[in-house]
Amino acid sequence: MTIDEITIRIGGEAGMGLESGGAGFAKALTRGGLYVFGLPDYYSRIRGGHNFFSVRVASHPLYSHAEPVHVLLALDVETVRRHIDAVVPGGAVVYDTKDNLPDDLRRPDVHLCPLPLTALAEEKGGRAVMRNTLAFAVAAGLIGFDPTYIESVVRDNFARKGQSVVDANLRVVEAGAQAGCSFQPDFPFRMEAVPNAPRRLILNGNDAFALGALAGGCRFVAAYPMTPGSPVLHWFAAHAEAYGVVTKHAEDEIGAINMAIGAAYVGARSLVPTSGGGFSLMVEALGLAGITEVPVVIYEAQRPGPATGMPTRTEQGDLLFVTYASQGEFPRFVLAPGTVEESFRIGWQVFNLAERYQTPAIVLSDHYLAVAYRTIEPDGLDFDGVTVDRGALLTQEDLDGLTEPYRRFRITESGVSPRALPGHPNGVWVTTANEHDELGAISEEPENRVAQVEKRMRKLRGMAGEVTEPSLYGPEGAEVTLLCWGSSYGPVREAVDRLNGKRPGQANMLHFSALHPFPVEATKAALERTNRTVVVEGNSTGQFETLLRAYTCWSPDGAVRRYDGRAFTPEYILRRLRDA
Repeated sequence: MTIDEITIRIGGEAGMGLESGGAGFAKALTRGGLYVFGLPDYYSRIRGGHNFFSVRVASHPLYSHAEPVHVLLALDVETVRRHIDAVVPGGAVVYDTKDNLPDDLRRPDVHLCPLPLTALAEEKGGRAVMRNTLAFAVAAGLIGFDPTYIESVVRDNFARKGQSVVDANLRVVEAGAQAGCSFQPDFPFRMEAVPNAPRRLILNGNDAFALGALAGGCRFVAAYPMTPGSPVLHWFAAHAEAYGVVTKHAEDEIGAINMAIGAAYVGARSLVPTSGGGFSLMVEALGLAGITEVPVVIYEAQRPGPATGMPTRTEQGDLLFVTYASQGEFPRFVLAPGTVEESFRIGWQVFNLAERYQTPAIVLSDHYLAVAYRTIEPDGLDFDGVTVDRGALLTQEDLDGLTEPYRRFRITESGVSPRALPGHPNGVWVTTANEHDELGAISEEPENRVAQVEKRMRKLRGMAGEVTEPSLYGPEGAEVTLLCWGSSYGPVREAVDRLNGKRPGQANMLHFSALHPFPVEATKAALERTNRTVVVEGNSTGQFETLLRAYTCWSPDGAVRRYDGRAFTPEYILRRLRDA
């Protein structure tokens, strides 16, 4: 029978190609006209440890992964041991006949599909590592999905390695699909391709943000690699020459942000991708950007801390940290995209905001949004809507007509001082990490200190008008409103849909992507229209709740939190809602 959705999960050890294979299979399903949400789950090691990749596929748009598994592709026995309980009744477990499957892992309501995966991969492809491709082809055969879409991805992915490698992988796909078809009579679920479906995109949050940043004019990227922010550096390194972006692998995080501040100082739109541990090292330099009013952008993809924490897991534990990081007071933007599309949009908008207000801007992603693959419509990345606003930037003509000494930090009503890029004789200026006067000279006079602090903080009045209001999803006047921010958008949205599917009008969602300045008036107005409220966030202390209380004096009726390093699922939220 054809059903609404299917989840296919492959598991094994690091080094078995689970992530690359999963990403390729997700792309093939998308080319076949289906919608996909793909999520890798892996340990922070090169070899060993249990890894898996879940591919949820449906005929309708998806915003989250889900817990039930319909096809489990086990490249080792440990995969069966860890995931057999997640397999739905009637589901299938494909495992290697070279492995002895213990009796306690043989569920009577699950179809066992033993195959010589290793031997077949070696026979058809010449290498055991091709088991990942073979296993996904078996899954395609099981669910009735046309394997020619997998073959098209194989040709694209392996063309650079030569025709012999392509042909070997194609033989593996053919063998796997045939093997999967042989188990079809006992397997009840189908997910066939949709012929002539419109072409769609599949990408993750890191890729979408990098695309947005490039479209928004980013021309300098410096970073020290740190999961899960590293792929943004990798993306720019791969495309640097084609698009004229200077990309630096710095010696450490301190060097990275100081390079970016220097590049922004001379006029380049500059980006620093990192994670929480790297951002910790950047805090002093963040203050330097604040007092020198340099518009640098930091992309902070969160992972569980403190210290090294859990490098390849997810959490929303850095919200208060990035909002108040660095000594002293200065304005900054903190934005948290919730979807792939929003990652792209914020990727270019954040540079406009940083330059318009000459202040640091932080984009707060996390491992879940950063690495999860999702199918989107082609217009989901609105390149036509991209604009570039460099703010109060003096032109050559402006500087030619300047008849008085240029005051880089001139006191203005808006708090924003006209900015001159170095190079013009009438626009010469200096600055330091010390407090300074309008010309940039060090000053410790109390009157000047008050004037400069108030000048910088006056920017917040304009910045508050720039931030995005919280978005409402679901029916007005619902019984319960789920408040969330950042990457929890997808799981919460699906939880709302499931609740309303059982009883219309039961739930809605209020999602926040702008967190500093906090959208106070819009939030108060939205909360006044709610009945009961529950905050859903991925940390243990309720950091968003803290901001909510601080800025609106609103206390929610309950909370759903998660801090085990794993992402929210709709099922997890619904279970915890009963308690909340």
